[in-house]
Amino acid sequence: MTPLHERRCRPYEGTDPALDVDAARALLKEAPEWVLGSDGLEISRLFWFKHYEEALAFVNAVAKIALEEDHHPEMVFSYDRCRVRWATGAVAALTENDFICAAKINHMLGETT
Repeated sequence: MTPLHERRCRPYEGTDPALDVDAARALLKEAPEWVLGSDGLEISRLFWFKHYEEALAFVNAVAKIALEEDHHPEMVFSYDRCRVRWATGAVAALTENDFICAAKINHMLGETT
C-alpha cells in the first residue's frame, strides 16, 4: 500500500462517509505524534520552535502543502509554537485527507513511520 505521505487528497462531498474512530486510530500509525480528538472528529499536533522565524517558516511550509492538496488546516501560531488541526469540513469529521496531510508534514520534517 502507498504510504500516506505519497498519496493525494481527493474532494469530499457532504454525502461521503467520515472515518470511524477505529479507522482513524489505524491511520494514526502512519502519522505519529498526531493526537485524535476526544470526540474522534479531528487530529492535532503542537509543534515547538526556538524562534519566531522558524515558526513562521513552518506555517508557510504547511500552507504550501495545504494549497497543493486543496485541503486546509486550522493553524494557530505564536513566537515559538504552532498547533495544527485537521478535520474535513465537508463531512464535519475526519477523512483520509486529514491523515495524508498530517503524514506529509511529518515527512517534510524528516519524521518517518
